[in-house]
Amino acid sequence: MPTYERLVRFRRDFASLTPRQQAAFIVAASQFVDDLRAGKSFRKALRVKGVQGARGIFEMTWAHDGRATFQYGEPVRDNEVHIIWRRVGTHAVLNEP
Repeated sequence: MPTYERLVRFRRDFASLTPRQQAAFIVAASQFVDDLRAGKSFRKALRVKGVQGARGIFEMTWAHDGRATFQYGEPVRDNEVHIIWRRVGTHAVLNEP
């Protein structure tokens, strides 16, 4: 099972989302983890890609105007991917990923 951590900024961003937005992110994050666990490419609907101008930071789409940024961290457990969630919100989070 992949491990993860959430930066303080991510937690603040998440708290400011509506309950509906939070639920949509949780569904997308579950799909994201399923894809990581399966060791395959991310499903196209998540549109995972690198953030322009922010080396090593990636974005995931969780709604029409919903984005989350993350980076890969040092593994916490052997042979497990570790994700650091950085930001979550609208497309605007990409201005400061």
